[in-house]
Amino acid sequence: MPQHVGSKWRKTSVLLQSRSLQNIVPRTVRFNRNTLMKMLQHYGMVYIKPDKGRHGKGVFRVERANGQYRFQAGKVKRNYHSYLTMFQAIRKETKGRSYLVQRGIHLLKYKGRRFDLRVMVQLNPRRKWETTGIIGRVAAPGKVVTNYHNGGTPMSANRLLGRHLSKSAVANKVRFLEKMGVKTGKVMRKAFSGVSEIGVDIGLDHSLTPWIIEVNTSPDPFIFRKLPDPAVFRKIRRYAQVYGRL
Repeated sequence: MPQHVGSKWRKTSVLLQSRSLQNIVPRTVRFNRNTLMKMLQHYGMVYIKPDKGRHGKGVFRVERANGQYRFQAGKVKRNYHSYLTMFQAIRKETKGRSYLVQRGIHLLKYKGRRFDLRVMVQLNPRRKWETTGIIGRVAAPGKVVTNYHNGGTPMSANRLLGRHLSKSAVANKVRFLEKMGVKTGKVMRKAFSGVSEIGVDIGLDHSLTPWIIEVNTSPDPFIFRKLPDPAVFRKIRRYAQVYGRL
């Protein structure tokens, strides 16, 4: 079985040490009272997420504007007049577990709902990294995260990007993401020798800049069944069987 790396902190630290990737990884720090304050002062909006967790569970969106503070978990939004009061409320929600604070990326939207892209990258039978699939995930109305297991809607990347780019520009962006996926796979395997597949979660901001939000070393392959082309999932499954995943 491929190696699973559960700690987001460990994986993000590896990415931030890569010269080819560090500029497209949002700044990420460990969560505490001081780091959250500093990140909010600098970026205005951040995400707080558990160091170890899946399916977008336990993720908060936190904002600071006009001297007011707000955080959202799920669909529930809470407003506060003071930072300390908000921090104490968040700390209660995190229950003492290890959390991270990540610079917030204002994601592109599809019909008013945020979306990101999951880039599936695998070792192929020749033991070379290959991007085998890209799929979009559209957040459920009013939700913070895009994850399928948290109500997100799978959708083709071409359909989502096509609302923001020309057909040729979409093709160029997809090729860029495929190359980025391969680079990420190489970087992760160099640090974690047992990693054979990754799911790279890419968020695009309003300038169409791609950001590596997170890397999953046990990505769900079955979401790719939702794509119109069944050949994508068939290849993903075939490669996964070679290294013992399915």
